[in-house]
Amino acid sequence: MLYFLIMDDYVDEPYHELKAHLKALKSVLVAFSGGVDSTLVLAVAKQVLGDNVLAVTANSPLLPDSEIERARETAAALGAEHIIVDTRELENDAFRANPADRCYICKLIKFTELDELAVREGISQVVDGTNLDDMDGSVYRPGLQAVRELDVISPLAEAGMDKAVIRDLSRELGLQLWNRPAYTCLATRIPYGMPITPDILARLERAEALLEELGATHIRVRLSDVGSARIEVSPASFERIMAARERIVDEFKHLGFIYTSLDLVGYRSGSMDEALAEKDIF
Repeated sequence: MLYFLIMDDYVDEPYHELKAHLKALKSVLVAFSGGVDSTLVLAVAKQVLGDNVLAVTANSPLLPDSEIERARETAAALGAEHIIVDTRELENDAFRANPADRCYICKLIKFTELDELAVREGISQVVDGTNLDDMDGSVYRPGLQAVRELDVISPLAEAGMDKAVIRDLSRELGLQLWNRPAYTCLATRIPYGMPITPDILARLERAEALLEELGATHIRVRLSDVGSARIEVSPASFERIMAARERIVDEFKHLGFIYTSLDLVGYRSGSMDEALAEKDIF
């Protein structure tokens, strides 16, 4: 349920801009991950376009089942029509090879399918949850090229919304996931050039599920090589990780990780891209 409150100008102006952008589109297919950004797009789209909104979640081994279920529950809570489509990234040889532009290949596959679905359903426009921070040129985001090539509209970015505004507006609107940590697909845990396989993705999913069970936050299990796992969590979770050290090492070994380490820098977005920055790739 959305709660309509008197808002500060800080969120009120971009909120009205977002509504205007979406209303002008007449009907939209929302690329819906269930995260904070796409949830705000879906909630406001439902408000201004009513039944002329379809939420679509892409299901693949790149996302844990828990993420798909969360998207399903969130769409239902917003009263949105929601479907889940199976995407086939792992059938694409170029994607499985895991090049530096992997995200471009992935989004091209996914949004091409969503574009075709929108045409079949008579929906005028595909929209996504890209925000203003995502447009920062200092961040390596090759997937944005696919978004532009396929004319996907990013209403949050068009309304000038960065992550802070999105979270504050989501809280004002009563969206329960307003402070949920960002989540990215499991492929972002694998070094560029290491082939992406269903087995590796499944091992990473189970490893991160264990750390979540232990109460850690901002969790990423990243590979140095096939047998080495590097744990990134918020520094506030270090104590929990060390308290369960023996269990983690034992269970990670059962998952095929010979070596397990804790990254003392802690979680940060895009840490697998740091090597690319060293090589001036972006």
